Amino acid sequence: MIFAAIADIHGNHAALEAVLKDIETLGIADIVNLGDCFSGPLEAGRTADILVSRDIATVRGNHDRALIDRTFEMMGDWERPAHMQLSSDHFSWLQALPFELVFKDVAYCCHGSPRDDLDYWLETLHPDGFLHLRPLPQIEAFAADIKQPLMLCGHTHIARTVQLSDGRLIVNPGSVGCPGWKDDEPFYHQVEAGHPLASYAVLEDTPHGWQVSFRQVRYDSAAMGDLARANGMPRLGKAIASGWLG
Repeated sequence: MIFAAIADIHGNHAALEAVLKDIETLGIADIVNLGDCFSGPLEAGRTADILVSRDIATVRGNHDRALIDRTFEMMGDWERPAHMQLSSDHFSWLQALPFELVFKDVAYCCHGSPRDDLDYWLETLHPDGFLHLRPLPQIEAFAADIKQPLMLCGHTHIARTVQLSDGRLIVNPGSVGCPGWKDDEPFYHQVEAGHPLASYAVLEDTPHGWQVSFRQVRYDSAAMGDLARANGMPRLGKAIASGWLG
């Protein structure tokens, strides 16, 4: 068995198209999407057209939730540009997304953690403003009630695999469309991938257990960075184009 996991597209249709083409080139038919599909200053509508037409199994991310659980006036800078591009069919698709799902009976999937779509499952926030690997007992506590051999999450945009004491794996495939971000809550912190490539993961069941391959795909990230800048987010534009917030 082999399948692909994608996450954190954030309206970057060009990155999504490149990743889907790469997956097709590998001959992989099954894909699971770990959420945060549209929010940002890019091409939410075009991204939604792709995802809805492909009927890819998808869980709801925190930014997906923010597009449907509050009024337009209460939305943040990431949601408002996306909201204006989405159709009623796109919103119906968002409304139907589950918080969590089990993919192909082998992989538990969520966006943040099994408890909350805002949790950093594999990382913890330090006072230096960066995310660091969370201690294993804390990671395992989130997984206590999960039985599947694989667990998949997104949210931090950090590609990472953690093996639990019992041999199970938790995998974050990294971000398809947003290699850098910042947040001011609970205090300023940021993530930078250090490259602009579109990231995803391939999961393969082998005789020795599940194998993880991280893929990083070239596309016209400079054009998407220019679009973010033109839409009023220069630091995000730099991150999309270079992998660094600057």
